Amino acid sequence: MYNRINVASKLKKILDSAFDEPISVDDGNYLMKLKGSEIYPLLATADAVREEIVGDKVTFINNCNINFTNICHIRCSFCAFGKDANNPEAYLLDDEGILEKAKGAISDGAREFCVMGGVLEDATIEYYEHILKLLKSHYPKVEIHGFSPTMVRDAALNSQIPVDEAFKVLKKAGLGTLPGTAAEILSDRSREIICPKKVNTQDWIDIIKIAHEAGITGSATMMYGHVETMEERVRHLDILREIQLETGGFNEFIPMTFMHEYSPIFLEGQRDLGATGTQDLKLYAVARLMFRDIIPNIQVSWVKMGFRFAQVSLMAGANDLGGTLGGDELSEASGAPDGVNASIKDLSKIVKDLDRVPIERNSEYTEFYPINI
Repeated sequence: MYNRINVASKLKKILDSAFDEPISVDDGNYLMKLKGSEIYPLLATADAVREEIVGDKVTFINNCNINFTNICHIRCSFCAFGKDANNPEAYLLDDEGILEKAKGAISDGAREFCVMGGVLEDATIEYYEHILKLLKSHYPKVEIHGFSPTMVRDAALNSQIPVDEAFKVLKKAGLGTLPGTAAEILSDRSREIICPKKVNTQDWIDIIKIAHEAGITGSATMMYGHVETMEERVRHLDILREIQLETGGFNEFIPMTFMHEYSPIFLEGQRDLGATGTQDLKLYAVARLMFRDIIPNIQVSWVKMGFRFAQVSLMAGANDLGGTLGGDELSEASGAPDGVNASIKDLSKIVKDLDRVPIERNSEYTEFYPINI
């Protein structure tokens, strides 16, 4: 692999070892700082490890986002979606509005509802329970991937019940999996700047572990390209790895590059924002080499990267394209480059052009459905 490229001996040693075991934090930090042609062998190694771990199948799910409100009282500085309750653009869907969104998705063959929204100041667990029961009463076979650690924590406080009890209530009502949102970057230094009212790093870790203990698996995410350092990105990966080794509750890892153009932090004057293309690729590759089969599924957010760069990222260690989405108002508000809707045909085209195999999945990567297009 290296005989035609001038590769430093340290890099060669790290990449050779990556075929046998997960790389260390120190090695991850070293790889994140690679420049120029040395990035090529990193990407090639990550892609080869991906093939070894998960093969040539690229998965995705036919799903629909149900963003039931954009009202949010914590107003993170990176978010272009949330609105104050008195904003003329604020909305809160009633039962009819929620079911209308769900009905449209079902007609397109959705297997999953992704239920998300702003953090309502007075939301209770009983309110989230109602949304789950509403959807399950009409569409019992559709999986629900919903809410966030911050939403559950705050609603549990409002309902005056412990977080573990809150997850039991939500699971009984139909919650299948938990999005790893609210993780952003697991560094309190950065969180104090971009999301001071959200759960802190330790609280996020504790809540995720409680969810996993309750039998609710889910995704792990990272939003990067804002105020965090490269070292904080790698530390974030290490925290996720530590959690997964303890609980085994993460089904996937989703790096989410920060779309900054409409964010409050950018509009207020912070200009050094947004990851570069090589930073995106290095993050996917380093994640693959740090996780290997610990978190085997690494997802590309095509809605944030666009179809073309999402395809390239599938050659940097990733093996999943997320979902068809059926509308993602959060990403749309941030300036999604290729819109917020994709068809099975759209995603299959990206995969087949790489000579890999597109296949539909369920939320937990335990069932797979062949695609005949």
